Amino acid sequence: MVVPRPRPPLLIRPVREPATVPPPLDGPWAPSDVRLDRADLLPLPEGGHGPEDVLIDPQGRAVSGDEDGRIWWWPVDAPAGTRPTLLAETGGRPLGIELDPVDGGLVVCDAYRGLLRVTPGGTVEELTGSTPVHLADNAAVARDGTVYFTDSSDRFPLSHWKHDLLEHRPNGRVLAHDRRTGRTEVVASGLYFPNGVALTPDESALMLVETATHRLLRVDLPDGRATVLTDLPAYPDNVSAVGDGTYWIALPSPRLPIMEKLLPHPRVRQLVALLPGAVQPKPRRYALVALVDGAGRVLRTLHGPSGAYPMVTGVRQHGRQLWLGSLTATGVARVELD
Repeated sequence: MVVPRPRPPLLIRPVREPATVPPPLDGPWAPSDVRLDRADLLPLPEGGHGPEDVLIDPQGRAVSGDEDGRIWWWPVDAPAGTRPTLLAETGGRPLGIELDPVDGGLVVCDAYRGLLRVTPGGTVEELTGSTPVHLADNAAVARDGTVYFTDSSDRFPLSHWKHDLLEHRPNGRVLAHDRRTGRTEVVASGLYFPNGVALTPDESALMLVETATHRLLRVDLPDGRATVLTDLPAYPDNVSAVGDGTYWIALPSPRLPIMEKLLPHPRVRQLVALLPGAVQPKPRRYALVALVDGAGRVLRTLHGPSGAYPMVTGVRQHGRQLWLGSLTATGVARVELD
């Protein structure tokens, strides 16, 4: 089964915003550790690409999806170059992948099908089939099975995510799916392409990033009150909790000065959105991940200035290894932290 891809709106509806200036990559963001350019690649099968997120499950498997709706796994100790084993097919576009504490299966954010559950045997079930979800992106699963996940845009599908950033409106929200009742409710709305999300250790709040405004937020539970913790020098994507009150953030690209110069010019942005994708502003080919604490302080950054592993959208720590996913790469990547 292949899920039909929704058609995007013909025109964006940009709003006028003050111009901003991207900060430099210095201080804790300085590229003093460039190990991401030396990451091991574990490739998808021939022609596969886009392993957007990566998860390490209790069986010692690194799990990721691809552009064609398939979910694959590799042994965590597999040598570089190892090909994966097929686990499941969603028919859509799997993005964020989390462990299901109920039975050890997976909870998957599918950009075109909403929130899914994949059983340990590979059966795919819809969790939010009756609830309109426009762009399920990343999730965090509480100990009681409640799934908090981002619905990044109610205007644009994944295929046109750049249009949402150009429009620069608060088109996104965070939802909570209660596995016991089957209900899905809004936790917070009015967010600018909310993307990565992770629970704090006591599950009293979510750590959340907005890609469009390059901000890290804390969202209190259950009331959904959002507090901005920091402005990031790069566009953030997925977030994963280490478990000790720290969090890894994947940052697919440093911020683009041209995008921020265009903020006061909505008509120009509308015209830019009509241009072919090849001539629209593009993410920089630069790998970047950051470790932050619960207050948003940067503890460590890892860089790949040559972009050998491009557009890092997923990051997950497993022991003393860091696993990476990408929206455009041909496989997942792995680096040693020591």
